[in-house]
Amino acid sequence: MVVLREMRQEEYPAYCDYFIDDYSREIAQNYGHSMDVAVALAQKDLRRSFPNGLEKNDHSLLCIDAEVNGEVCLVGYLWHSIHAADHSTFIYDFFVDPGYRGKGIGKQAIAALENQLALAGVSQIKLRVAYHNQRALKLYQDVGFAITGYNMAKNIG
Repeated sequence: MVVLREMRQEEYPAYCDYFIDDYSREIAQNYGHSMDVAVALAQKDLRRSFPNGLEKNDHSLLCIDAEVNGEVCLVGYLWHSIHAADHSTFIYDFFVDPGYRGKGIGKQAIAALENQLALAGVSQIKLRVAYHNQRALKLYQDVGFAITGYNMAKNIG
């Protein structure tokens, strides 16, 4: 069984470390920036979205807990932000620790999110998948997401 819960303050630094490392690699791979620039951009995005850490912001940072061998473990993260005007939310980050992948945890986490959102009056989930992340693309398509467009970039000069 998978449970989504609000992140606790003491868990936030570990999330920041994971996110900056993971997202900076994606930025460097997808946009051709050096790792120094990519790290700075990842840090900037995190500070923009969570200027007060976990306190008083429009973004929700959830922990994914799952029962593993009879014990409840933190196995991943889900960051999203509800846009009340169009009854939607946008997933900024969804991560299941590699040691727990392939066990249905991602699908269960999306189902748990859908249940939470339905209770809040949200009727649509939006997200972006990196081109090279075929595993994530398959998961999202398996749980009913449809491709709505393509993000593109071109380096010049």
